[in-house]
Amino acid sequence: MFSLTSAHRYFLYGQPTDMRKGFDSLSGLVGEQMKHDPTNGSVYVFMNKNRNLIKLLHWEYGGFSLYYKRLEKGVFERPESNESEGITWSQLMLIVQGIKLDSIVKKTRYNLP
Repeated sequence: MFSLTSAHRYFLYGQPTDMRKGFDSLSGLVGEQMKHDPTNGSVYVFMNKNRNLIKLLHWEYGGFSLYYKRLEKGVFERPESNESEGITWSQLMLIVQGIKLDSIVKKTRYNLP
């Protein structure tokens, strides 16, 4: 319960989102706009126009969880990514921590085929 890890898939919604939206409206955006099943266990990331608010929608056993963060100063960086490709756990953590993504150099690591 209340745990997000690198084992999840993360998808960033491509348009600014009205942060008054709740569980039902956000899951509607996932289904209608992103063409994903909101109950598939992936995490869906939404940002407002000013990029100082971020919401993460995640289906867990028994229902949705909604994570919400508001910055008092500064903005979240919006990575250049295709909605269908998603973003990585590492990218999400860097976004939340306020680290500029284009200045990061990622070292090569082994991935299982």
